[in-house]
Amino acid sequence: MFRRKFIQNTSILAGGLLLPPEIFAKEQLAGFDPRAPETKIKIAVIGCGDRGKGLIHIAKQLPEEFELVAIADVLDFRIKETLQQPGLAGVKSYADYRDLLNDPQISAVFISTPLNMHFPIASDAVKAGKHVYLEKTMTYNIPETFALLELVKKHPKQTFQVGHQYRYAPIYYKVKEMIDNGYLGKVTQIESRWDRNNNWRRPIANPSLERKVNWRMYKEYSGGLMAELLSHQMDFINWAFKTHPQEIMATGGIDVYKDGRETYDNVQVMFRYKGMIGNFGTTLGNERDGYLFKLKGTKGTISLLVNEAIFYPEKSQKKALETVDGVTGATKIVWDKNGGIPIQTDLPAKDGTYYSLKDFHKSILEKKQPDSNVITGATTAFCVHLANKALYGQQIERWEPKYNLTP
Repeated sequence: MFRRKFIQNTSILAGGLLLPPEIFAKEQLAGFDPRAPETKIKIAVIGCGDRGKGLIHIAKQLPEEFELVAIADVLDFRIKETLQQPGLAGVKSYADYRDLLNDPQISAVFISTPLNMHFPIASDAVKAGKHVYLEKTMTYNIPETFALLELVKKHPKQTFQVGHQYRYAPIYYKVKEMIDNGYLGKVTQIESRWDRNNNWRRPIANPSLERKVNWRMYKEYSGGLMAELLSHQMDFINWAFKTHPQEIMATGGIDVYKDGRETYDNVQVMFRYKGMIGNFGTTLGNERDGYLFKLKGTKGTISLLVNEAIFYPEKSQKKALETVDGVTGATKIVWDKNGGIPIQTDLPAKDGTYYSLKDFHKSILEKKQPDSNVITGATTAFCVHLANKALYGQQIERWEPKYNLTP
């Protein structure tokens, strides 16, 4: 049965991505001509730190989809840094995002501010009639999550997307297809890490700016490592397995950098899903593993990097795989030196944000909610907030029925 199933679906490993092609090929964008002026979306970016600049950089790669007309940030030097980028002549700048939202030419905003400002800015943007691309994690706490859900539901004509870009990365989409097609069998263990060996700080010229620049270190502004790093992998598991955790246990501490920070620099959280355990951890004191993401099933393991993935079949499945040719029967499956099969895609290995912004554009034109939307963003926000409650409260947190959302 496995061999027959594998032969039927072998193109999943060899190429043949099954993603909705309209997300990726602009010539197939629902019949729209992306060169037509009415399809170019005038956007503004609120929050011009590293992520905001990154969003601008990617939007510039999509000149037929987006035109940047304004930016906003509370820090003057962020505005200056951003406007020094090539190609931003004529872009307006604002110190107060509310003035930006009053600009009628702006159709959509990208929000990439400290986490504590996600809810107020996104709320004001929705009320101002703008389409919203809101960076992860969607909200700072659970009450804000419910409030934003209700607000967005009241504005169904506006597109609201959350920046969990793994839902758009070609290699991650392909891994999801492999899971759906039974390549891994019954998955029981998730091993996930995102490790670094640095203090996670940004340099500051003026000590009075410490909390505004290094907001990730302080609980008033930040969800710490859970929100900033591990939320991506949590969201992928929610999506790939159509699930959510039932119980959450966590531990951690400020174990390396005794520098006045409040958020932990060393964390480990375990999610108990139905029939599956997810281990998510990160430290700022060792970078050996770097980014590590493994999905372990009864038929095989997938090891994921940001733009790469390898399938390691269990010994019981390997013989069947070795008898199967590639897509046309002309090319044998390529095994690496460790007995794994590199997973291929037919699309360029671009940052998932590139593809997510293409979907944001498409969703605005088609007046629909994108794949990473307020419902999926809220579900992952619940995971992050419960994980932090377990971490800082030193107690087991449990999923409640009120967290079960339907479109």
